[in-house]
Amino acid sequence: MSLARHYRNRWLAMGILCLGALMIVLDITIVNVALPSIRAELHFDDASLAWVVNAYMLIFGGFLLLGGRLGDLYGHRRVFLLGLGLFTLASLACGLSASRGFLVSARGIQGLGGAVVDSVSLSLIMNLFTETADRTKAMGVYGFVCSGGGCIGALLGGVLTGGLNWHWIFLVNVPLGALVFALCWWQLPAHAGEADQPRHLDVGGAVSVTLALLLAVYATINGNGAGWTSPRTLGLFAAAVAVFGLFLAIESRSRKPLVPLAMFRLRTLSIASICAMLWSAAMFAWFFLSALYMQRVLGFTPMQVGIAFIPANLIMAVFSLGLSARLVMRFGVCRPLSAGLLLAALGLALFARAPLHGTLIGDVLPGMVLLGIGGGVGFNPMLMAAMSEVSHTESGLASGIVNTAFLLGGSLGLAVLASLAALHSGALTSAGAGYSEAIAGGYRLAFAVSACITAAAALLGGLGLRGVALPSHAPAH
Repeated sequence: MSLARHYRNRWLAMGILCLGALMIVLDITIVNVALPSIRAELHFDDASLAWVVNAYMLIFGGFLLLGGRLGDLYGHRRVFLLGLGLFTLASLACGLSASRGFLVSARGIQGLGGAVVDSVSLSLIMNLFTETADRTKAMGVYGFVCSGGGCIGALLGGVLTGGLNWHWIFLVNVPLGALVFALCWWQLPAHAGEADQPRHLDVGGAVSVTLALLLAVYATINGNGAGWTSPRTLGLFAAAVAVFGLFLAIESRSRKPLVPLAMFRLRTLSIASICAMLWSAAMFAWFFLSALYMQRVLGFTPMQVGIAFIPANLIMAVFSLGLSARLVMRFGVCRPLSAGLLLAALGLALFARAPLHGTLIGDVLPGMVLLGIGGGVGFNPMLMAAMSEVSHTESGLASGIVNTAFLLGGSLGLAVLASLAALHSGALTSAGAGYSEAIAGGYRLAFAVSACITAAAALLGGLGLRGVALPSHAPAH
């Protein structure tokens, strides 16, 4: 049942759905600012600290498509509220955590609730807006909410961590989640989005692909300690490949697969997904490592780190809301995507300088500005490219695939680049470098690799998406 039939004002419905998405994005960025405080209190090392982010992102990405299927089967309103409730309760558990294992486990449960909320809300937004012009504007608003949430999260993370302690970055979700739950209960129609016929739930596909990625990231994070050629590391990678093969077998035989493999024969969807994976690998690592660089090398307080992140997120939000949509409608997806990612690559290259005695204005802000402009211009075209070759009945699945690629790429990229930074810092320490110089050297290498990855995504988008045209109208649901 289409949501559009229940609302005279579709933007009211979208506003409610975006409130749920805002919570999810807020949680991602607010954590980055508090990572050094979490590291100190719970005694994480640099590599294992990535699990505070990865536990959330892996489960989120692995269950993003499954969350949409649950909405189709049991009703979007019901599933949206269940996901929101799970996310809120898991946030309470995170805020009360007193050990590493408990925090990481609670973050995984948060990821499951977040996946359900995000996938159902995005699917309903696709149902609300069927014309390309309206959908492009809606995606711009969605991008604005995500970027604005990042801006709020960065600042709020600094305020809560500096003024109280890191536990409050999670506890703040509890009253916010209760408010969003009440609004959704009041406004969303009880049967909106329900399928007329039951659909097969591909639990095996979701579980197998999530397990494969968990094994791969676990092997990557622990590679420095166990040794990259050790039987343990190689065994974990082999197990990840085997489980991923099982996932492919399940999908090829499933009557209603989680991810129909034929979708990846669509050129624009595949290229957009690869671009999203590469870009997120660089972006998530940058968020993680730049917060550590500003605190551990430059000596910024949590509040100062939160303020430092505001320009990138604010610029990204402004560009997502208006300019990005106009660029897509005028030039298509290829040129805005490629230009945006090139600007982001340049911003990462500036961070690759990582001076020991840098300043906010001279050394941090320029890169932040370029990353904000690049992300704001480039993200919307990725989503639109992913949906350009699919029918309106598959647009939700296409957007889910590119978002899943984005999140999983971020998890794997963070694991690889955090381990690379730690490995290089250790090598510099062994060579006689001082503490600050050694960790700054590790961050420099990771930022430089991130810049190269983003430039590769820009090149792939520029060449692979050339000539892609957006349909002017998609049939109503």
